Amino acid sequence: MNIDFPLVLVLSVFVTGLIWLVDAVFWAPGRRARFAEAIRGVEDEETREKIGRGFAEPGIVDFSRSLFPVLLIVLVLRSFLVEPFQIPSGSMLPTLQVGDFILVNKYEYGIRMPVIGNKVVEIGDPERGDIIVFRFPDNPRINYIKRVVGLPGDRIRYEEKTLYVNGERFDQKVLAELPPGNPDRQLVEERIGPITHQIYRNIGNPGPAREWQVPAGEYFVMGDNRDHSNDSRYWGTVPDHFLVGRAFAIWVHWKSLWSLPSFKRNGSIQ
Repeated sequence: MNIDFPLVLVLSVFVTGLIWLVDAVFWAPGRRARFAEAIRGVEDEETREKIGRGFAEPGIVDFSRSLFPVLLIVLVLRSFLVEPFQIPSGSMLPTLQVGDFILVNKYEYGIRMPVIGNKVVEIGDPERGDIIVFRFPDNPRINYIKRVVGLPGDRIRYEEKTLYVNGERFDQKVLAELPPGNPDRQLVEERIGPITHQIYRNIGNPGPAREWQVPAGEYFVMGDNRDHSNDSRYWGTVPDHFLVGRAFAIWVHWKSLWSLPSFKRNGSIQ
């Protein structure tokens, strides 16, 4: 089951804030007036405190008043600054491993409204080579993470396991065979614009050459684990309004609840 956490968070902020506001405007003044009337003429401080307990704010109000500021801060940070994500699959190997917890910059591609994702402030756009988190176009409740290889207007060609953008071949250098002596699976260094990163590719069964034209306002994305990634080659491009942000750092690796978290992979993401 996919829980829409941003929606849950927004609703929680709204409900706790509303309860706190209604109490402050309508209920609290009456409680204070009744308490003042009840302690009129009572000089003993202990007795006054005992009477005051009978006029204490309801538990739901106390809970909402305490929780609302915390939820509001989390909402602002998560919606407009930085949001954590966990890598659930191996489609971005070797760059990102299953169990990596990453941080995503939420403002670099523009300030967007929580839940609906509409951009309200223009700041910047994805660049070729960026690793982005986005809402899956076929099911916007699911977040995907891939690398941008094509910008709006680009013509993408994928032939013999090699990428061409507008007729220009991406530089590739074989680093290793996996395992050694097996030429079919390779660890490859690839250069996309200013970004140099590593990919996995299987040489066997290269398949037919294919080409795509990237529409205006959309992006062509691929996984670094090229032959084990469900990406733009199969379901199309990513519209700008589905962008969530740019992945920029790994902060912890925690594969499962039964393993210990590790900070050995901490660092920026290329």
